[in-house]
Amino acid sequence: MNESKNEGPTPDSASLSERDMFLGLVQSFQSAAMQQLGKVMNPFTQKIERDMAHAKLSIEMLQMLKTRTSGNLTTQEGRFLDHVLTELRLNFVAEVERDNAEAAKGGASGPGQEDAPEPPS
Repeated sequence: MNESKNEGPTPDSASLSERDMFLGLVQSFQSAAMQQLGKVMNPFTQKIERDMAHAKLSIEMLQMLKTRTSGNLTTQEGRFLDHVLTELRLNFVAEVERDNAEAAKGGASGPGQEDAPEPPS
């Protein structure tokens, strides 16, 4: 099929590879989790917001994706997914520990103590 200058690219030439789509999906969950952990600003509200339960869910979704794609990823894709999961888990644990330390300073009934989710596996 010929392409004229005014028509723009055809759907085939504009489409992303499966590799690019996979990496984009992982990055999407990574970005969501980092926002939910309060590490980056929410671009819609322009505020730092924390939602540890949703952060845990985002991490668990990436773990499920890793489990379900086991044996089907390239070495690069697998390493990238492992790196993202490790980074998010470390940040999650750091946030839970920070909440626990703040709760200990403020007494046993401090904020975040009762509602702190278990770290994702």
